Amino acid sequence: MSICALARALGAAIVLLHAIPALAASPRPLTLSQALSAALAANPRLTVADRDIGMAEGRGIQATLLPNPVLSLEVDNAFGSGSYQGLDLADQTLQVSQLVELGGKREARIAAANAGSGVARWEREALRLQVLAETTAAFVAVLSAQRRLDILKGQVGDIERWAPLLRTRVEAGASSPSEISRSRVAVDLARVEQDKARAALLTARRELALLMGLTEARFAAVTGNLARLNAPPPLARILKSAQENPQLTRFTALKAQRSAELNGARAQAVPDVTLGVGYRHYYETADSGVVLSLSMPLPVFDRNQGSILEAGEALRRAEAEEAVVRSALISQVGRAYDGLKAAYDEASLLRESTLPEARAAFGGLEGGYSEGRYTLLELLDAQSSLTETQLRELDALVAYHTALATLEGLTGRPVTFSKGKAK
Repeated sequence: MSICALARALGAAIVLLHAIPALAASPRPLTLSQALSAALAANPRLTVADRDIGMAEGRGIQATLLPNPVLSLEVDNAFGSGSYQGLDLADQTLQVSQLVELGGKREARIAAANAGSGVARWEREALRLQVLAETTAAFVAVLSAQRRLDILKGQVGDIERWAPLLRTRVEAGASSPSEISRSRVAVDLARVEQDKARAALLTARRELALLMGLTEARFAAVTGNLARLNAPPPLARILKSAQENPQLTRFTALKAQRSAELNGARAQAVPDVTLGVGYRHYYETADSGVVLSLSMPLPVFDRNQGSILEAGEALRRAEAEEAVVRSALISQVGRAYDGLKAAYDEASLLRESTLPEARAAFGGLEGGYSEGRYTLLELLDAQSSLTETQLRELDALVAYHTALATLEGLTGRPVTFSKGKAK
């Protein structure tokens, strides 16, 4: 798959959340697409990668250049003794020499430089996918922190809403005065959790802002569909997509570069020839003539043996590194997939069974409490169970979407779900 194709695929890669207005220092909600665009534009690691590409392109240009010709001036019979003092009787030779590279040195150098440029581009694409995955995870963290705070605010609001009814029941002798103290303790504990959630939200917003290149979170609330669930596709399909990850595809260019470097090292063992042509003026006869020269080193001692060995080992190392990265990538995909499936199963169970039962139990107890059929302790216990279940579902959703973002970052494309109704 080409880099352009990967870039197009990443445009639709994260279907987790849906975006609307443009990012600005305004009260409008921040969407995932805006956060991703800002992160790609501001991330300094991508700027470094861009410079690496520019450096590689510069090496490519340099590799195509021929050696410069050498202009030399030779003066004979000068600065001697007697009549040869000074330059009056000197013979002069003006010559131009050109090194001619043999053995395919220039071709190997160009091939290595071009492959190096490809390596730099694939490394940038791998880094781009990583930035997208990190930003998506940070966005999900903010979205979940907002939801957690809303759940805890609802818990505090419920307890405070029961206060007038509780006082009425105490005054009527239907409840013990100690239930007022118990209610206050429950409110205080809920507010403590609410304050912790508020602090976690501030931290999550700050982390997202830093990824977007901001020194502070100047955006309003973030918006997106965190509740959407789809059944994970088969692991084999995702593993197949992962084979096109830039972390692996870069090795195609890297091995080509190492192979070209090996060819270049072997070519260095072939002596180059230096050809020269010049003009010589003879002072004594006032004659002149053309001078031709040819020179080449004799490969008696140095046949570039060490560099050939080094280049061969570098090629074999690239092959070994590819196997290491492939194994690590498969392991990462497997862990992310297991996390995705576990989170999907947990969220599905909570949503289909546990949450409805907890809501029904709480609703029944709340209605019965107003009629005097249940105690405050029973009501608080039901409310606590409902809140805990809502938070468990939220944690499962966060784990699901974080694992999904990780998989899309590892595969370089959106995860394709099986056809069916989303939950």
